[in-house]
Amino acid sequence: MRSLPHGTGRWRRIVYGGRVKIALMDSGIGLLAATAAVRRLRPDADLILSLDPDGMPWGPRTPEDLTGRALAVAEAAAAHRPDALIVGCNTATVHALPALRARLEPEVPVIGTVPAIKPAAAGGGPVAI
Repeated sequence: MRSLPHGTGRWRRIVYGGRVKIALMDSGIGLLAATAAVRRLRPDADLILSLDPDGMPWGPRTPEDLTGRALAVAEAAAAHRPDALIVGCNTATVHALPALRARLEPEVPVIGTVPAIKPAAAGGGPVAI
């Protein structure tokens, strides 16, 4: 049995009988760093990578355009029925996370990058990003 912590606020834990399937999304090559981090933490997981090379970078886009593109990339990943979706893009986390969660949860928990940074930054010590 394997478990994967997820959620917002209070952490919940889901227990799986088989391999964990984790989807990761970003506009482009930024996905590689997130993928490497997940692979280090969960070498047993099956990974699904979903990106938008024609639309990268997402940073200069309007929040509305970015949200539309992020939803399309997330839905492509969700079609593979992952156990969780990690948004590997800070810009998409800031602008599209509520829309992604509204569309995919509770079937697919959506994890953004910025919430993971907030506790680290609040710790008071030096932070490497």
